[in-house]
Amino acid sequence: MRVRDAMTAGIRIAEPEEKLSHAAKKMRTQNIGALPVVEDGKLIGMLTDRDIVIRAVGDNKDPATVAVRDIMSDECFWCAENEQLDDAVRIMEANQVRRLPVMNDKREVVGMLSVEDVAVHAPESLTGEVLKAVSTSKHEPAPV
Repeated sequence: MRVRDAMTAGIRIAEPEEKLSHAAKKMRTQNIGALPVVEDGKLIGMLTDRDIVIRAVGDNKDPATVAVRDIMSDECFWCAENEQLDDAVRIMEANQVRRLPVMNDKREVVGMLSVEDVAVHAPESLTGEVLKAVSTSKHEPAPV
């Protein structure tokens, strides 16, 4: 199965200079936990609900004034829509990410592949494998 057959299409994106409160409202409206951050048509990062809590709320930043760029995750993993689903799952496992932006041949974001998408479309064994891999912490929590 190809990624395009399992991904969620028609996703929303965030722009790097967009205010965090606006991006968070998109996430609430769509009931999603992450937005790809796109600048000039290029994927430059990801904004997750965890980023908002840890880097904004945890640092007492004002969501109405702080830009997405200031708290997004710069390191961003992705997969291609024509890629085999198994290969995309390996990217998720290796990098312990629950969501991957999906790119077309022009390197435009065309969808998102989540662990939930894998659970719906992949064999149970692959779903269990990816869940175990992304649920295992490879980092110690930061001191408070």
